[in-house]
Amino acid sequence: VQLQASGGGLVQAGGSLRLSCAASGRTFSSYGMGWFRQAPGKEREFVAAIILSSSTTLYADSVKGRFTISRDNAKNSVYLQMNSLNPGDTAVYYCASAKRPYNFPTDPKLNVEYWGQGTLVTVSS
Repeated sequence: VQLQASGGGLVQAGGSLRLSCAASGRTFSSYGMGWFRQAPGKEREFVAAIILSSSTTLYADSVKGRFTISRDNAKNSVYLQMNSLNPGDTAVYYCASAKRPYNFPTDPKLNVEYWGQGTLVTVSS
């Protein structure tokens, strides 16, 4: 199983980026998929998640109203549209899949089974 994340880069404060995560090796439609991020010197934290088969979503308070997670079942992919970015959003972003079907991946130590390789997002002020 592989999760391939892409779309990171350098953007000015107030700008937007769209991250993509392509999954292969199994069908993820019944599994929750999500995004986490890890800033330098900080622990990995939950950002957003979606249960692919139902489009139910969950967001961290820090990104509500600015980030949107979506999915394309046909492409076995999940996306993160990030708007109104600020320097506090600077981090390596990881996509992840849940251990169990119909569950959100929300805790990096408890309920994540697979990780993507990470993509760096840098927001300049």
